[in-house]
Amino acid sequence: MRRTLPKATTLVLAMLCLMYFITYVDRVNISTAAGQFKSELGLTNTQLGIIFSAFAYPYVIFQFIGGWVSDRFGARRTLIACAAVWAIATALTGLASGFVSLVAARLLLGLGEGATFPASTSAMAAWVTKDRRGMAQGITHSCARLGNAIAPIVVLALMTAFNWRFSFYLLGALSAVWLVLWRLTYTERPADHPRITREELAALPPPKTQSVDARGTWIRLYRRMAPVSAVYFCYNWILWLMLDWMPLYFMHTFHFNIKKAVVFTSGVFIAGVVGDLAGGLVSDRLIRRTGNVKLARSYLVALCMGLTAISLVPVVLLHDPMYSLACLAAAMFFNEMNIGPMWAIPMDIAYDRSGTASGIMSGTGFIAAIVSPVVAGYFVDRLGNWNMTFVLSIGVMMCGIALTFVMKPGITFDGGQKSTMRGIAEPSPS
Repeated sequence: MRRTLPKATTLVLAMLCLMYFITYVDRVNISTAAGQFKSELGLTNTQLGIIFSAFAYPYVIFQFIGGWVSDRFGARRTLIACAAVWAIATALTGLASGFVSLVAARLLLGLGEGATFPASTSAMAAWVTKDRRGMAQGITHSCARLGNAIAPIVVLALMTAFNWRFSFYLLGALSAVWLVLWRLTYTERPADHPRITREELAALPPPKTQSVDARGTWIRLYRRMAPVSAVYFCYNWILWLMLDWMPLYFMHTFHFNIKKAVVFTSGVFIAGVVGDLAGGLVSDRLIRRTGNVKLARSYLVALCMGLTAISLVPVVLLHDPMYSLACLAAAMFFNEMNIGPMWAIPMDIAYDRSGTASGIMSGTGFIAAIVSPVVAGYFVDRLGNWNMTFVLSIGVMMCGIALTFVMKPGITFDGGQKSTMRGIAEPSPS
């Protein structure tokens, strides 16, 4: 029976994949439900943009805090607390009666999910070998994009069978189930897992250190991660434009009904699933073949951002639903190829502080999730079309390309530790 069960490392990665899937369903379900509750609650596009972006305010803050908390107290306890909050927030969304209550529910959801990705990166740093980091991040984030792709279909089916409120109740219950499974299957140290094998332990990185940092370490780490965070901001600009507005884009631009808009939106998001897997695979293969971290991370991200920008040009010039679907899917694919290398960089730069480093990157970069949906709603209300939104997004991608050349993922961060309490630090890359 033991032989038929998955390895401990596989089980942990599978649980993280499931978490990414659930959290992204919980994030983007509101964009599909918006087609129904917008008219029911009498909301404008600008109000919808504010509702969409409300999630991001506490999310940004708790990216920073959650990354440090997960490094300090462990990913197990951090994610248990997070899951409890986001499950409640999802259920409360179904009880919303207007603009204010929807904003409040989204704020609570951002609070609950803020620490999830930094905490999971902290877990991956301990549970994934160095030459598999890009692929691990690609797989988990592909599950997030799978959540994006499936969420419109699932929410639409639940809305048709019941109503938009019931979809949030059910998804909240699913989050609670994950919490219980995580508590039962994850251990902070791989050596403590009842199913870990000697072969797995030998391949994993050495234990993280628990150390006393020199004064100003956090500020220096923030400065070290600043270029990475800026590039991640550019990536998030496109991502959240698509996550929040794709169903309404197809409905508004091509006068689709909600069912057809959902099908087209899912097509765009499925391309992102493949892109996540491809980016992580290519990045890790480059690491193994060349040993060049800058090539496998920075240069690959620059290429993918350039292809994303090129893919958006026909969307502005050719107003045809099939052309738009193909080009937006291509843009989503190439933009998502950035995920594997981008989320591997915090582990490359600051192994012992991977939760904190990834929180800095994601928290700073996630500011785009606040700005992008509101800017899109504003331009659509004022101009009546999406052209300016996509032109601006192309410009953001060009800025991202320039910034990739100053990320320096191959240079590890020196925390200036005063003392080491346990374990040894991961050796610097050659």
